Amino acid sequence: MPDSDRVLFISSYSYGWDTVQLQIEGIKAGIGTNVVLDYEFMDTKRVDNEISAKQFYEGLAYRLSVVEPYDVIILGDDAALLFALQYRSELFPDTPLIFEGVNNEALALEAAKNPLITGILEKLSFQENIDFARRLFPSADRVVGIFDDTVTGQAERSSFYRNSKLYPELTFSEINTSALTSEELKEALKNIPANTILIYVVMTQDASGKNYTNRESIQLISKYACVPAFRMVSGGIGEGLLGGNIVSMELSGELAAEMAMQILSGTDPATFETVTESPNIYYIDEAVMKRFHLPLSLIPEGAVVVNHTPTFWEQYSTILVPVLFIILFLTMISVLMFADNRKRRKLVIELSQAQKQLKESNDHDFLTGLQNRRKFTVDLEQCLAAAIPCSLAMLDIDNFKKINDTFGHSAGDAALRELGRRLHAITDDILIPYRFAGDEFILILKTSDTAVLQHYLSRCTAVFGEPILLTGQPRLIGGSFGVASYPQDAKKASQLVICADHAMYYSKTHGKNMLSFYHEITDKTEGMLP
Repeated sequence: MPDSDRVLFISSYSYGWDTVQLQIEGIKAGIGTNVVLDYEFMDTKRVDNEISAKQFYEGLAYRLSVVEPYDVIILGDDAALLFALQYRSELFPDTPLIFEGVNNEALALEAAKNPLITGILEKLSFQENIDFARRLFPSADRVVGIFDDTVTGQAERSSFYRNSKLYPELTFSEINTSALTSEELKEALKNIPANTILIYVVMTQDASGKNYTNRESIQLISKYACVPAFRMVSGGIGEGLLGGNIVSMELSGELAAEMAMQILSGTDPATFETVTESPNIYYIDEAVMKRFHLPLSLIPEGAVVVNHTPTFWEQYSTILVPVLFIILFLTMISVLMFADNRKRRKLVIELSQAQKQLKESNDHDFLTGLQNRRKFTVDLEQCLAAAIPCSLAMLDIDNFKKINDTFGHSAGDAALRELGRRLHAITDDILIPYRFAGDEFILILKTSDTAVLQHYLSRCTAVFGEPILLTGQPRLIGGSFGVASYPQDAKKASQLVICADHAMYYSKTHGKNMLSFYHEITDKTEGMLP
C-alpha cells in the first residue's frame, strides 16, 4: 500500500497554456503537503484529433497500469471531463472524479449525477462584463465576441448569444477565427467599429492552419483592434487586454483541491453538490484603461488592478509622514523658544535640514536609494537641451514576477535593493542610474564615444554576474537591456525612452538576459519609431 494519498490532475491543455499554470498553482495551494500530486496533459489546444486522443489514452492507460493507483482524479476543462467519461470504466472505474474549469454546464450536471463525480463549473460572466463595458462606453451599440471552433469556443459561443436576449438594444456578432485566414483575421480586427464592446473568449487557430498561443492571440488583438478587449479569464490581462469580471482559475483549482482533501479525509463524494457558481473577480489592467483614456474611478471596488502606477503619495508616504511630523515638531519648538535667539537659530537650521531632506526625497526612490523617474526626466531634458550626445540603457529584471510568486514580495524587494546598490557602485560622471518603475531601471550614459559606451555597458551587464541572496540562498537572476542613442535614434526625450523600451522588449522576447541596440533591430522588428 502507498504511504501517501495520491491525486492525479488531467489537464485538457499543455503546461504552457497560461490558465493551466494558474490552475496548478491553485491546486498546489489547496492540496496537503503529504499528498502526491501528478500531472497529465492532453494538449488539445495544439492538437485535437482522434489520433492524438488515442495516443494520450494509450499512454495514460500504460502509466496507470504500472504506478500506484490514484485516490482522486482532478479534471481541468471540458476535454478532460469528456475523456474521463468516455474511458472511466477502463481507466478509473471506482475513483472519485472532480472537474473544474468546465464550460459545458449540461455536460457537467449530467456527469455529476454519478455519486463519484462532482466539481466546479467555469461560468464566464458575459452579463457582468457587458454591464461593466457599458459603464465605460455608454454609447456602445454592439458586442463582438472572438471565438474559434474548439470545444471551449463552441460552448461559450452558445452562452454568448443567449445573453443577446438581455440586451435587445445591442447587436451581437462574432469573429470566428477558425473560419478566417491570418490576413482576414487581421482585417476583421482592424475593421471593428469604435462603438463596439469587444470580448476575447478563445483564439487558438485560424483557417490558414496557424495555431496561436494565448500570448500570440493577445498580441494580435492588441495590435490591430482600435478598441480595448475585455477578457473573462486572467490569462493575458497585464499584456494588452483591459480585463473584466474573470473566472479565477487559481481559485477554481484551489476549490477542487480542497474537495479532493475532504474526500481523502473520508467525506463521501456523493455529499457534494456541483458548484454552479464559479469563483469570479474583477481583474483590470490600469495601463490599458489609461491608454484608452478611461476614468480609473470606474474600476469596481475590490478589483485586482495590474500595471498600477503608484501615486506620489503611495510612493513616498513612508518618507513624507515622518518628515512632515519632524517639520511640525521643529516649527512648534521654534515658536515656543522664540525668545532664546541661540536656540531659535539652531531650530531654524534643523528645520532647514528637514526641508532639504524632504526635497531630496522627491528625487530619490525610497526602496533602492537611486534617483527616481522624476529626476531622470529632468536630467534627460537638460542633457538634450544642451545637445550633449548620450545614450539611454533601459533595464528590466527577467522573470521578476516569478521571483515574487516563488519567494515572496520581500525577496523581490531584496533583489531590487541589491541591484540598486550595484548600479550605485558604478555611478560616475558618465553613468547615472535611476529607478524607472517596478523592476525597470534606466541609465543615462553621457558619451558619444563608441568604445567608452561599450565599456560602460559591459559594467552595466556585469551587475547580474554575481548571485543575489533571496531568502538566504544565492540565486542568479538575469536582466534584459535596451539601448537607444541621442541624436542618432531620436531627438526628443520621450521618443528616446520609447526607443530604449522597444530595444529592451526585443531582448525580452528574443531570449532574455541580453542587450539590444535600437538601431540594430529597427529592420528586424515591426512598429519601431522612425
